[in-house]
Amino acid sequence: MDEGKAEPQKSIQDFDPQKSPKRNKFAFACAILASMTSILLGYDVGVMSGAVIYIKRDLKLTDVQIEIVVGIINLYSLIGSCLAGRTSDWIGRRYTIVLAGCIFFTGAILMGFSPNYPFLMFARFVAGVGIGYALMIAPVYTAEVSPPSCRGFLTSFPEVFVNGGILLGYISNYGFSKLPLKLGWRMMLGVGAVPSVILAVGVLAMPESPRWLVMRGRLGEATKVLNKISDSPQEAQLRLADIKAAAGIPENCDDDVVEVSNQHRGGDGVWKELLLYPTPAVRHILIAALGIHFFQQASGIDAVVLYSPEIFKKAGLESDGEQLLATVAVGFAKTVFILVATFLLDRVGRRPLLLTSVGGMVLSLLTLGVSLTVIDHSRAGLKWAIGLSIGTVLSYVSTFSVGAGPITWVYSSEIFPLRLRAQGAAMGVVVNRVTSGVISMTFLSLSDKITIGGAFLIFGGVAMCGWIFFFTMLPETQGKTLEEMEGSFGKFAAWSQSKGKKDIDNNAEIQLVH
Repeated sequence: MDEGKAEPQKSIQDFDPQKSPKRNKFAFACAILASMTSILLGYDVGVMSGAVIYIKRDLKLTDVQIEIVVGIINLYSLIGSCLAGRTSDWIGRRYTIVLAGCIFFTGAILMGFSPNYPFLMFARFVAGVGIGYALMIAPVYTAEVSPPSCRGFLTSFPEVFVNGGILLGYISNYGFSKLPLKLGWRMMLGVGAVPSVILAVGVLAMPESPRWLVMRGRLGEATKVLNKISDSPQEAQLRLADIKAAAGIPENCDDDVVEVSNQHRGGDGVWKELLLYPTPAVRHILIAALGIHFFQQASGIDAVVLYSPEIFKKAGLESDGEQLLATVAVGFAKTVFILVATFLLDRVGRRPLLLTSVGGMVLSLLTLGVSLTVIDHSRAGLKWAIGLSIGTVLSYVSTFSVGAGPITWVYSSEIFPLRLRAQGAAMGVVVNRVTSGVISMTFLSLSDKITIGGAFLIFGGVAMCGWIFFFTMLPETQGKTLEEMEGSFGKFAAWSQSKGKKDIDNNAEIQLVH
């Protein structure tokens, strides 16, 4: 055989299947730090569920006042969410996270020193603005630094930390419940300042989002960041090319600093494109994002999380200690199953996990409603009904956490085009918080009017409607880059006809060419 044509000898490694790249540790660390902002919301939600027992006794508040002090923070957070879109486009994603931590720190300190109801309401306002900032920016930043191979895993982290914060709040309730009445609930609320300090310091080690850097024309810095957060140099180049195309920068432009038009930087014209003159794809994206946020909250999750002690009291647990311990169990269930969800998102996909999750929520809510109704109409305590009520509360929060909880934030943060992402994500948070505020500020009154069992039967019906919406309106987004996402939308209902016709024409042209 001719020596020049001899094939090089192959080693055993050449026959092995190509190994999948390891998770990018730097992107992983950035996602953890950014997602820690969600602890702020989780801790506040969890701690208020127990603190209101003692606030009501100390400040001698009515049920309506308790509903307001618990739920109003969701409406206050709208201010932060509305400002966060513009702020993050102006000063960057990273410094917006720092701002969120500083505002919440101030609110937590004020809550801890509240002498009366009006002052407590003011402190809730300050904390709410910080929560609004945190809710909007954490999933956006995480989605923008995550490699496509593990974006679902990393973008689910904000919901993981929400659940971790809720659990910490529940544990704080139980731990400080032994203190004197006037001190206990103030310690519960004031300790919330601790994670915000850790957050503000830790965030300074994070890089800025490469997509924000490109929007500002800082290509050199964006390239350096992408090389750190991508699985390979080739992936970094592809991601940069996609982002440059989305920002209207020529692909062959390699300058460190370039001029980017306002149209692609976000801000001017974004609201017109989102609300007044959307393309079919953008309209579909907006409906999907707002719908998933609405149904996540309208199914009653915050009613369960905020009023768990009240629910367990209605179910038959009489002492504060029993109610708070059962509530800690709710926190553990939520936290464990959100961790399960993080490992399934990039394996199973968003759509099947979401539909399975919401199906489980429907069954749990309807069963919970029936069992609480049986207890309400029974003179003697029925142990089986009490056990079933507690079990279905745990199954409800577990099925919520394995799908509807994390996927809402993952999905809504990844489907918007770059130019619309900050404002689109902010709109989703607004819907989420308004719905949560309405639920949390009316749950006790609704339970008094139609019984607590009737309230959960209504939540079960809403969750059923949510399942139908998700089945018909939400396409799968697993494995797509953020820049490819827009092509997955605009294909349902009335929009599919024109889109489908265009695809048929394109296919016909291709066949004629070949």
